[in-house]
Amino acid sequence: MKEVKFEITKELDQKQGITKFYVVGRVNSKTSPVLQNKLEDALNCGEINIVLNMLQVEYLSSDGIRTILNTYKQAEKAGGKFRIEAPSQMVRNVLGAVALNDMLI
Repeated sequence: MKEVKFEITKELDQKQGITKFYVVGRVNSKTSPVLQNKLEDALNCGEINIVLNMLQVEYLSSDGIRTILNTYKQAEKAGGKFRIEAPSQMVRNVLGAVALNDMLI
């Protein structure tokens, strides 16, 4: 079975109060739980202003969209903000197809 390319790194900007995640590869049914766990961990630690850099994302499935929407809702509920930064063209196309560009980017 072929290994799915996926990587996520976290960077804290304490001065601006932002937690930034850099995602690389494919966000699908196998990798979105990993992404969701990382995002939930940040929220549970009080990191409620989250930026998701998706410049190097090659594929975004409905599972990935669900993870993004859940995080958006949780951050907003906690009084924070969630947004996507530098989406790849593929991510922009997928989010545009489901009318989420204006809300998330």
